Amino acid sequence: MLGKKAIRKFLFRWMVVNIVFVLIKTTVEHKQGGMQAFFSSSSLFYYGSAFLFFMVTWEYNDWLIKRQLRKGKLNLRNSIRIFLKTMALLLPLSAVIYYLALFPLREIIDIRCEDPLLQFRGDFLRAGLIGSTVIFINLFYFSMKQKEELEKQMEDLKREMMASKYTSLKNQISPHFLFNSLNTLTSLMYEDRDLASDFVTRLASSYRYILDNREQDLVSLQKELNFLDAFVFMMNVRHKDAVSIKTRITISVEHYWIPTLSLQMLVENSLKHNYYSKEKPLEIQISNIGHDALVVRNNLRKRELKEETTQLGLNNIKRRYSYYTNKQVLVREEIDFFEVIIPLLDKAIHKTSLISIS
Repeated sequence: MLGKKAIRKFLFRWMVVNIVFVLIKTTVEHKQGGMQAFFSSSSLFYYGSAFLFFMVTWEYNDWLIKRQLRKGKLNLRNSIRIFLKTMALLLPLSAVIYYLALFPLREIIDIRCEDPLLQFRGDFLRAGLIGSTVIFINLFYFSMKQKEELEKQMEDLKREMMASKYTSLKNQISPHFLFNSLNTLTSLMYEDRDLASDFVTRLASSYRYILDNREQDLVSLQKELNFLDAFVFMMNVRHKDAVSIKTRITISVEHYWIPTLSLQMLVENSLKHNYYSKEKPLEIQISNIGHDALVVRNNLRKRELKEETTQLGLNNIKRRYSYYTNKQVLVREEIDFFEVIIPLLDKAIHKTSLISIS
C-alpha cells in the first residue's frame, strides 16, 4: 500500500498537471477565438500526454537525484548530468507520442490542424520547455533540502564540539586546585597537626563539592559561596595574613546561578598574578552590582612572571559564560586595582541544557 507521503506527492503533482494544462488550454483556445470543450478526444489526449510526461519526468528525475545523493552531494556538474539524462528520456518519449498522434492517428484522435508538422514542432517544444522547467525546479528543491541538511549537521557537530569543549574547560579546574592544596597540607603536617586535620576536613568538603558538581554546568550562587567559605579558610591557612578575602553580597543568593567554580578560579587568578606579603597583603573583595552581576576586585601589585601569561583562567570563564548568555564578562585594570565583573544568571537558566543553548 502507498504511504501518506507518496499519496500527497502524487496529489500535488496531479494538481500541478491540471493547473498547467488549464493555463495552456485556455491560452491556446483564446488565441484561436474561443473556448473549446475540455472533454473532446483531442483535449483528453493532450491532457493524458501532459500527465504522462509530468509523472514520468518528475519520478525519473527524483530517482536520479536520490541515487546521486546516496553516492555524494549535488553540485553543478552532476546536476547538469541529471538534467541531460532526464531530458534524454522526455524528448524522445514526447517526440514519439506526438508523431503518432499527429500523423498516423490524427483522424482517430480528431486533432484538427492545418499543418501537422508545425503542430508537431509546437507540441514538442512545449513539452521540452515545460519538462525542463519541472526538472530545474526539482533540482533546486533538492539542492535547498541538501543545504538545510548540511546546515543541520554542522549545527549538531558544533553543539557536540561545544559540549566537549565545555567539559574540557571544567576539567582544567580540579587538578590545579588539588595540587596546590596538597602542597599546603604537606607543609602543615610538620608544623601544626591540628590545623592540618582541620585543613583536611575543609579540603575533603571542598573536593566533595567539586566532584558532586563537576557534571553541573551551573550552580546556585548560594552553593558557590558556601564552597568559597571553605576555600577562603584554606587560602588563609596557606598564605596566613598575606591574603584577605571578604564577601559582601546583598541579594538573595539562592535566586541566582553562575558557572561552577568561577569565583574560586577568579580568586586563584588574583593570587597567581600579584605579589603579596604580611606587610603588604593582597585584598580581594567579592560583591554584587545590584541584581545584575558580581565583581571580584583586588588591589594590584603585579607579579613578574617568568613566562608570559596565557590568561587561561579568564578565557575559561568567558567561554563558559558564552554558552549561556550574551552578557559579557568585563575585565577592568587601573593603576591600583584589578576587577572582573561576571553576570548573574537567572535561576531558571539551569533548566536549559547546554545543547539547546549552543
